[in-house]
Amino acid sequence: MKTTKHNIVNTPYDDVFRTLLNDCSRLIIPIINEVFNECYNGEEKVVFSPEIHFLNQQDGEEVKRITDSSFTIVGKVEKKFLYECQSTADSSMLVRIFEYATQIALDQGEIVGNTLKVEIPHSGVLFLRSTGSTPDKMKIEMTTPGGTVSFDIPVMKAQRYGIDEIFEKNLLFLIPFYIFSHENRFEEYNSDKDKLEILKAEYADIMARLDQLLENGSISAYTRKIIMEMSDKVLVNIAQRYEHVREGVKSVMGGKVLEHEAKTILREGWKQGHEEGRREGEGYGRMEQAKETAFNLRTIGLEEDMIAKMVNVQISVIREWFAEGVS
Repeated sequence: MKTTKHNIVNTPYDDVFRTLLNDCSRLIIPIINEVFNECYNGEEKVVFSPEIHFLNQQDGEEVKRITDSSFTIVGKVEKKFLYECQSTADSSMLVRIFEYATQIALDQGEIVGNTLKVEIPHSGVLFLRSTGSTPDKMKIEMTTPGGTVSFDIPVMKAQRYGIDEIFEKNLLFLIPFYIFSHENRFEEYNSDKDKLEILKAEYADIMARLDQLLENGSISAYTRKIIMEMSDKVLVNIAQRYEHVREGVKSVMGGKVLEHEAKTILREGWKQGHEEGRREGEGYGRMEQAKETAFNLRTIGLEEDMIAKMVNVQISVIREWFAEGVS
């Protein structure tokens, strides 16, 4: 008898990847340009199509998968993409991409006469760690009765991108993962204050450049805050054993949010919540976004009564949320 498993295992890096993808969707456009040699100007619309699929396993069980990294970029033409992230470079990602891509193709396919027409999305992968043997592209090849069909999976290697290239190409999506390029030197940084200062100087440079982009209107306060928060989340996990590295970088990246920025963040957060609400149901989406915004406002030092007023929720609810977060 067939059973269904609903267990979905995500790493903190998966969570960061998906937060960036969904909360700051425009940041993915320069990544797509870099990986797929596209020429989008950054003003195109990114439309997500998260789907829940139940994939049959060889042992007869079903595993629940959510393909929330599938999206369409709407420009002069519409193109479908599937972009995945993995912390280590290995070919196991090919299986995941094949499962997702074929299921997406089937879900969005159509029968024309006696023919089922499906379209495989343009698929790529971001490897957070890589080695000299990590390929620049992988391939999926299918042997069918009508012949062999194959398509390439271009590979982006986060560790290969320095600060200058990230900002020159507007690859801000990679900033939270930049710390991976220093991972093999954590021991040195942790025991040598001078070397740690060099690392901190790099992050001070990143912050200065982000501030400049904010000042000239290239990014919003909301986007800047998400980049900072996600950088911190990656740092906390990757540098668990290296306190000096962790605290040193956090001291640079953990800048204060000014009051006028907080208002902008709140406004954009509600806009994001409205978009999510339309996908998930207005009531549920609104309360979930209110909860997330409440926690964000607490991190910048606002009191509970002020938070309650800003998100238009009773203070008793705010206290209940915060109590749940502590427990």
